[in-house]
Amino acid sequence: MNYEPVIGLEVHAQLLTQSKLFCGCPTTFGAPPNTNICPVCTGQPGALPVLNRTAVEFAIRAGLALQCTIAPRSVFARKNYFYPDLPKGYQISQYERPLCEHGFLDCDLDGATKRITIQRIHMEEDAGKLLHDAHDRYSHVDLNRSSVPLIEIVSGPDLRSTAEATAYLKQLRNILMYLRICDGNMQEGSLRCDANISMRPVGSKAFGTRTELKNLNSFRFLEHAITYEMQRQIAVLEAGGRVEQETRLWDEAAGRSASLRSKEEAHDYRYFPDPDLCPLQVEAAWLEAIRGALPELPQQKMERYVRALGLSEYDARVLTADQQVAHFFEAAIGHHASPKALCNWITSELQGRLNAANLDIAQAKITPAHLATLVKRIEDGTITGKMAKGVFEVMYQDGADPETIIQQQGLKQVSDPAALEPVIDAILAANAANVAAYRAGKTNLLAFFIGQVMKQTKGQANPQLLQALLKKKLG
Repeated sequence: MNYEPVIGLEVHAQLLTQSKLFCGCPTTFGAPPNTNICPVCTGQPGALPVLNRTAVEFAIRAGLALQCTIAPRSVFARKNYFYPDLPKGYQISQYERPLCEHGFLDCDLDGATKRITIQRIHMEEDAGKLLHDAHDRYSHVDLNRSSVPLIEIVSGPDLRSTAEATAYLKQLRNILMYLRICDGNMQEGSLRCDANISMRPVGSKAFGTRTELKNLNSFRFLEHAITYEMQRQIAVLEAGGRVEQETRLWDEAAGRSASLRSKEEAHDYRYFPDPDLCPLQVEAAWLEAIRGALPELPQQKMERYVRALGLSEYDARVLTADQQVAHFFEAAIGHHASPKALCNWITSELQGRLNAANLDIAQAKITPAHLATLVKRIEDGTITGKMAKGVFEVMYQDGADPETIIQQQGLKQVSDPAALEPVIDAILAANAANVAAYRAGKTNLLAFFIGQVMKQTKGQANPQLLQALLKKKLG
């Protein structure tokens, strides 16, 4: 039997606020354990939460960018469960009345567009973190992360493959970074997701029993975990078994998932409105002010690159697929307005090397200004494209100024006919047989003569001028 997966993602994004969701403690990553805490975020008796207005604004930005309806009135609830890193015994979240609902994200998949529904975006606080490495018999708890503001973005069960799930998460991360509400750092847990997966026979409309894979914090883990879980469920079904509804943890080192607990239902959490927090009211004027201040999003930027800069849709999409790449490109054209040439250098030479080194563009030693200068020197004839590749290599390795490299290596292109003609004459004199063959109709020998002159000039001859002079002398 052939099966197809039904996949939905619940993405937790940490909002880029300076302080926590319900208190003034800082959200700084990497602080010593239990230094960014207070009676509110550690759940001490009598401490009362106060909602962070900036966090609400950031959540609304996400909702608007993902075409959601923003609720004029939403409610925070207590999600009750016991866990060692949750001293209150409940997590403040939104349940029946979330802030944002009924949105969508149009996802690019191999040249086609697929609409993924966004069921809801709700606000909630993060829990703390257990530390297991400091002692072999005990675990410690760090509450610095307790009450850090999150939004949970819940997709519909619309994804049908690992590739679709990965593409959706990448595009969603990119939008959140464009909105400047989440740094997208998956290694530090700023963005992580749970994947709900079930398998069903191809053609069936009914959903199978789903399992949930928790806390996937890299695209690679997401791909591996979903692929494994799909195969595991198919094996269970093919063997006549039944997939259990449960929460599972992915072990990347072992390459498999393992059962964590049976999957809870909402009633297990005994949700009820938090009596310490008033319902959240979003005034229409505030909502419109946030809408009016939204930054340019990837799709809008891509369309502008095509319309205003004359780039192809493919080039524009590649540049805007990563906010940092788009920023680099725009900074470079601010120094030299040659969009297509800069696009080519960024998307091929620069990104090719960065990808091979597993680096992102923010870690590149080359600056946008220096890359713009390199393109300028190619276009004004100072250096050839071949020389430029050598200059670029030095720039990539040590971040040097291309003007300095050109000067130090004596790389200036020879564009003076008086300097080239003696070299050409000598080459023609030394290759009389080939000259005769050329004049007899074997015109592809032109490349031979160009190569010989380039060799003599160490690649510094102006290619266009050289070709014109050769054709003139060969008749």
